[in-house]
Amino acid sequence: MNIGLFTDTYFPQISGVATSIQTLKNALEKQGHSVFIFTTTDPHVAKGTVEPNVFRVGSVPFVSFTDRRIAFRGLFQASKIAKEVKLDVVHTQTEFSMGMIGKYIAHSLDIPAVHTYHTMYEDYLHYVLNGHLLKPYHVKQFVRAYLHSMDGVIAPSEQTHKTLLRYGVKIPIRVIPTGVDLQGINENPKRDVRRDLGLSDDDFVLLTLSRVAAEKKIDKILNIMPRLVEKYPNVKFVIAGDGPDMQDLKDQVARLTLEKYVIFAGSVEHTDVGNYYRMADLFVSASDTETQGLTYIESVAARTACVVYKTDYTQQIFDNPALGLTFTTQAELEENILEMIKRGKNKIPQAIQEEKLKEVSSDTFATNVIDFYTDAIKRHQKIEVE
Repeated sequence: MNIGLFTDTYFPQISGVATSIQTLKNALEKQGHSVFIFTTTDPHVAKGTVEPNVFRVGSVPFVSFTDRRIAFRGLFQASKIAKEVKLDVVHTQTEFSMGMIGKYIAHSLDIPAVHTYHTMYEDYLHYVLNGHLLKPYHVKQFVRAYLHSMDGVIAPSEQTHKTLLRYGVKIPIRVIPTGVDLQGINENPKRDVRRDLGLSDDDFVLLTLSRVAAEKKIDKILNIMPRLVEKYPNVKFVIAGDGPDMQDLKDQVARLTLEKYVIFAGSVEHTDVGNYYRMADLFVSASDTETQGLTYIESVAARTACVVYKTDYTQQIFDNPALGLTFTTQAELEENILEMIKRGKNKIPQAIQEEKLKEVSSDTFATNVIDFYTDAIKRHQKIEVE
């Protein structure tokens, strides 16, 4: 099958969406399919760089998300390429520029278009005029309009599924959890991250790895750090990633006099994330906006337990205390981290880890997505005949 993935964000940009797309691409290709990425230009990719089966169109920084891109041209170029490679299906990963281009191409080639709804936009309205311009009702109307006439939509979690139903989406919806490239996470360590960050074997290391932005609520973890280090002076907190809130968090660390206990690691290459998860003793996330929780699964793949915000999705993942704990309040966040520190520097038992990872492997992910493509093609052809 020849598959076109249309996305506004792709490596070297670091995000859950970019990771999801890369994982899907590799897993589909492993199963013998041909995958073509249609995405935006990126200032970190030198002009003239050859990326096999990756096609980039002109773009500019997106309003309010300046570390994200939006295409301003490329429809003709993308249409020509899609026709030449004889796409069988279009799979959009964004509702914006490249998503609209993907929808147009699917219509012009008379092939099915499916979509993955990655982002719960109601949680991001504060980025646009501090939430004064757009309201949840506008998100509902926008999503319904974008998905209208498409052949299906993938929900990465049951939580997302419920949201799409609440919006009144009528096209077929299928819940397909995003898979994780277990082989990539568990490759032999390339370097000793602890040594490079100046950490000792005795340090109990908390890790968060994500885009450094307000919705990740890293500030909530920093707020409890003074009490953690008062009880356990060997606790260190590594913040891996980059984003618009970096300076705000550095200022917060200075106000709390946590410079000895908090390390800003900066951006992490996707090929290096496994090294970070392995070096940590506990992965912590205070974000309440995750629909996929890829970092949680990646951490489990590295046998590092987690403390994460409680949702329907995370309760399914962390149904065994050996995998980690979930919380809803700031007090529970602190209690759970203290509980995990008391347990000591213990990795997740391998048998428990392997059982959990069976349901979220990249191979299972790709197989489920191909099944959805096949059904979409059948539905599309039936509609055409009728």
